[in-house]
Amino acid sequence: MSGPDIKSVFPMKNIRSLCFLKNVVVNPNIEIGNYTYYDDNNDPLGFEKNVLYHFDFIGDKLKIGKFCAIASNAKFIMNGANHNTTAFTTFPFGAFGGDWEAGLENLSGGFKGDTVIGNDVWIGYNATIMPGINIGDGAIIATNAIVTKDVPPYSIVGGNPAKLLRYRFDEETIDIHKTIKWWDWDIEKITELIPVLTSNNTDNLKELINL
Repeated sequence: MSGPDIKSVFPMKNIRSLCFLKNVVVNPNIEIGNYTYYDDNNDPLGFEKNVLYHFDFIGDKLKIGKFCAIASNAKFIMNGANHNTTAFTTFPFGAFGGDWEAGLENLSGGFKGDTVIGNDVWIGYNATIMPGINIGDGAIIATNAIVTKDVPPYSIVGGNPAKLLRYRFDEETIDIHKTIKWWDWDIEKITELIPVLTSNNTDNLKELINL
């Protein structure tokens, strides 16, 4: 038993708006998990244009887990967008080199770390993820949300700035998900258990703990 070809760019027959990102992204500072896809009617292969201010000399990474669904125009603001707001000027002199390199020491407004998206995360249309954010497994980011704080696993957030709207499941069910981590199973096992994973039957989900 198997799913779509993990090496394909366009895994759905006759659909060219949805691509598996791992087979498209070339920037070594962007890490994509298996089966994560980007859906964009205008430019599905242009995902990297949505990773903004991602400069090599800063060295931050965008890490996205497995089985994530990312909608059109979802944007990831990286650490290169930060200017030093404690200095007398926010102008980034050091970035221009030459005799302006004296400004390099005080260039940044603070490194906020890598941006990390968990597994099985759904990021809605035109959502924006700010630098250094961690989004937990199973979370949902609503359309047009501006995410400025870390997002707990299996939560739904929305708004500007994004706030917790609710959790997807009760605490017991969330704990089961954290235990089984189905995205780490081999694809044959995932395929076999799709009827359970796509249902909302907690009793059946509990049975997966010991498989």
